[in-house]
Amino acid sequence: MTNEIALYIHVPFCRSRCNYCSFVSFAGREADIPAYVNALEKELTERVKGENLSSIFLGGGTPSLLSSDQLSRILTTTQKLFNMSKTVEVTLEANPGTVDEPYLTAVRQLGVNRLSLGVQSMDNETLMLLGRTHSTAQASQAVQFARNSGFTNLSLDLMYGIPGQSLATWQDILKKAVQFEPEHLSLYPLSLEDDVPLNSAIRRGETPPIDPDQTAEQYETAEDYLASEDYVHYEISNWAREGFQCRHNMVYWQCLPYLGVGVAAHSYIDGHRQANTHYLDEYIRMFQPGALCHPETDEEIKPETQLAEAIIMGLRLNCGIEFADFKDRFGVDLTSRYGQEIEELTQLGLIETSDQSIRLTRRGRLLGNEVFWRFLPECEDS
Repeated sequence: MTNEIALYIHVPFCRSRCNYCSFVSFAGREADIPAYVNALEKELTERVKGENLSSIFLGGGTPSLLSSDQLSRILTTTQKLFNMSKTVEVTLEANPGTVDEPYLTAVRQLGVNRLSLGVQSMDNETLMLLGRTHSTAQASQAVQFARNSGFTNLSLDLMYGIPGQSLATWQDILKKAVQFEPEHLSLYPLSLEDDVPLNSAIRRGETPPIDPDQTAEQYETAEDYLASEDYVHYEISNWAREGFQCRHNMVYWQCLPYLGVGVAAHSYIDGHRQANTHYLDEYIRMFQPGALCHPETDEEIKPETQLAEAIIMGLRLNCGIEFADFKDRFGVDLTSRYGQEIEELTQLGLIETSDQSIRLTRRGRLLGNEVFWRFLPECEDS
């Protein structure tokens, strides 16, 4: 087993489900949080082997529904089980309207040093369409609470490509977000699964469909505007002030090891991808005394798939993939193995190469899937 690992902790509780959400989350089950925290502690105790911890990310769901005492229990357990330095990045996802200044002060004192606020929009009509439970005023207030509580590493999540949202509205949202001076911004295009309420409203004609051309225009607008505001575009969907790139997410994009605990959490360790059950009650039962505890799935990732994933994830980064680093990690010369694909994608204007590396072009970032599928392996025998 590797000696350094990142830790993801899934907290699946929400006050209500958003109209676009297809994540594993549960509304109206906050009474189960104490039992869930117990299960998390037991899973950590059983799965951690004293590794060096590079980062912690508490995602959801709405992790800020945990009390500071519950969060303290989880972080204290991790500190006992892992080797942790004082510089470990500890991120807490939070929704505006679920936090106040005393709460954020308490979690900051527990060692949480990075706050990711799910703002999603700075337009109240858009927030209502998305089914968010906070207002723009509450988003502004949450940012102020975070700053007053001592957070100097603040990330804001925003969504674009939303039905009926004009370019002018999107530009105004970006401007308002930047006025908060966050150290990090994550921008995601709206993507809808078949069974979510917003997609049903589109099918019924109550809401206009997602416009892919408008989505692309909004993305390019964000690229230009955030560059003018000195944000580094370091990954397809992420921008940061210099030195504030999300260390935890870099683990995913570099295909490095991580442990996921909690319902529906995934892990990638020693060439195996594991996943926990998606069912909350089953997860809690699994970690009762005497119960058998094991991931729901455990898949060995074959070498060709590892190569493909390393290329796909590496190309998400603005710096791309360095040939020498890739050869050191996998023993493969990227240009020799994938010369035809690289030449074709270069001619299409989707990637650019240098003597040292390969990376997506601006157009390639818009059409990433047109690039990525070309590196997928042919069907392998099971």
